[in-house]
Amino acid sequence: MLSRNILQQCQGQPEQSYEAGDTLLEEGAASDGYLLILISGVVEIVKNGDIPVATVSEPGSPLGEMSLLVRSPHTATARAVTPVRCLKIPDAHAFLHAHPAVLFAIARLLALRLSSATAYLADVKKQIDTADTGSLAMLDELIDALIHQAGHSMDLSKQ
Repeated sequence: MLSRNILQQCQGQPEQSYEAGDTLLEEGAASDGYLLILISGVVEIVKNGDIPVATVSEPGSPLGEMSLLVRSPHTATARAVTPVRCLKIPDAHAFLHAHPAVLFAIARLLALRLSSATAYLADVKKQIDTADTGSLAMLDELIDALIHQAGHSMDLSKQ
């Protein structure tokens, strides 16, 4: 529902088409200031070149929003699995300032993703805590670091 609202509110923006296999966003590349909103197709999100982390197919789903909002390189590669059509919003910062409902919807989507990731990390940590082995201690420390880093890694003064 949130994604469809985003798509409706972004109508009129330029469209961009991609063929299956095309890269929409490259992990590690700087954001170009555009925000992509999926119209149709299937996009695979991969990390470290080949580790699939998500599949995006819901119309209205934003792509590239994290790097745009925190002004950092893309954290993953977005690759078209099928032919894909997106709205490509130029000067997305200005667009989001002018359309706070879109910004709020994207913020809600990000909050839902963060909630799911936090629940997953908590479950993994619980499994580690109940395991009777010392070999998982390093993984436990890594999860603790990830949980604490999430709140401290953004410099919100660069708005």
